[in-house]
Amino acid sequence: MLFINGEWQNSSKGTFNVTNPATGELLGEVADGTREDARNAIKAAETAFESWSSLTAFERSKYLYRAYELMMEKKEHLAQTMTKEQGKPLKAARNEVQYAADFLIWYAEEAKRVYGEILPAPRGDQRFFVLRQPVGVVGAITPWNYPISMLTRKIAPALAAGCTIVLKPAEQTPICAIETFKIFEEAKIPSGVVNLVPTSDPAEVGDELVTNETVKKITFTGSTEIGKMIAEKAGRQVKRVSMELGGHAPFIVFPDADPVHAAKGASLVKFLNTGQACISPNRIFVHKNIIEKFTETLVERVNKMKAGNGLEEGSTIGPLVDEAALNKVDNQVKDAREKGAFVAAGGARYEDDHLKNGYFYAPTVLSNVTTDMLIYREETFGPVAPIISFETEEEVIKMANDTNYGLASYVYTNDMKTAFRMFEKLKFGIVGINDINPTAAAAPFGGMKESGLGREGGKEGILEYLDTKLGGFSI
Repeated sequence: MLFINGEWQNSSKGTFNVTNPATGELLGEVADGTREDARNAIKAAETAFESWSSLTAFERSKYLYRAYELMMEKKEHLAQTMTKEQGKPLKAARNEVQYAADFLIWYAEEAKRVYGEILPAPRGDQRFFVLRQPVGVVGAITPWNYPISMLTRKIAPALAAGCTIVLKPAEQTPICAIETFKIFEEAKIPSGVVNLVPTSDPAEVGDELVTNETVKKITFTGSTEIGKMIAEKAGRQVKRVSMELGGHAPFIVFPDADPVHAAKGASLVKFLNTGQACISPNRIFVHKNIIEKFTETLVERVNKMKAGNGLEEGSTIGPLVDEAALNKVDNQVKDAREKGAFVAAGGARYEDDHLKNGYFYAPTVLSNVTTDMLIYREETFGPVAPIISFETEEEVIKMANDTNYGLASYVYTNDMKTAFRMFEKLKFGIVGINDINPTAAAAPFGGMKESGLGREGGKEGILEYLDTKLGGFSI
């Protein structure tokens, strides 16, 4: 169903099917939104903007608090839905729902912290005032890999700022979006403030959001390729854009680090969500003095991972999202093998009978990886850990920064000086120092270079939805 102007609606185009990536079973049929549906949603958001933006920050905050309470009450239901539709293990799905709720409660408070300013003026009879106001209608496009938290990471700050929003979820995970919007409906957020247009044709609906002049800001999470296309179209209207795009994260282990501890961290963050995360390590640089122990430990942990339906007890690795993702991972591993990489673990699709209907690839460790391999240059978005040896700090900084991406990076070291140098010299928006989870609703999240524009989360996140206005008064 579409959710437009506070009502659940059908689409003139009919419906499209949504399946479980672990089993191939049909989960349901969802209304297939069109350009016209997107226009209607934008009109509803435009109409609602005047009244929503006129509410006090305290009033908007109460709505977000209520949405937070409802999400926590429905945490298990949402997690079960996510595991069925997206594929991640149930434990990971529960963690994501909590993360999603964190954005609601954080921005419920940040709504009350949108401060103006009084600035000193150069003349005695002059006064300067700074006012921050909501930009207007927001168009949001969200991904399938984190199908609930990426919604609230955009919706919560937009609503807190006083904006209204039209959201297009990923076509692979629209049911998660529908269940989330049911929470906004139950929280009695006024009609037209939040609108949902699922579709099997993301190009058509996405284009309407980006090119419609009523939409004053676009927020997008997805591939760098699509992000560039959106930026080009939005640029024709000089429309505000914030983006969280692809990543190619380095994971650096210095010789003073504990290789066993570092390998444990690498196994957790690399195979989180089956490697389908923009912050997933794609290049693991390990000092030559400890690479053998690190690799041995990582392989041991990987070999203990259990692939399967995320609802099954003990499953730690879920499926990839679709056949195309499966083929991409397989091609990268084959290319690496042909160019001299050693497959220390995994390295193939699962052929087990109970997994054959899903998009499963064995968690893989590659050693002897070199710069001429596809996996060294391209984002994998899958369960493959490529290990590269290094000798000096200067060398590894150069290799780590040798990418057009700049989202996340990770460093393991027990030397404080090394830690600070790496924090300053790595050209990435996020640097985890002995930390594999350097994210939170209260912290700014975003990338450099081709990994994005702007920040989500933290106090910075709400500023993306506000215009700054200067008032000069002569008295």
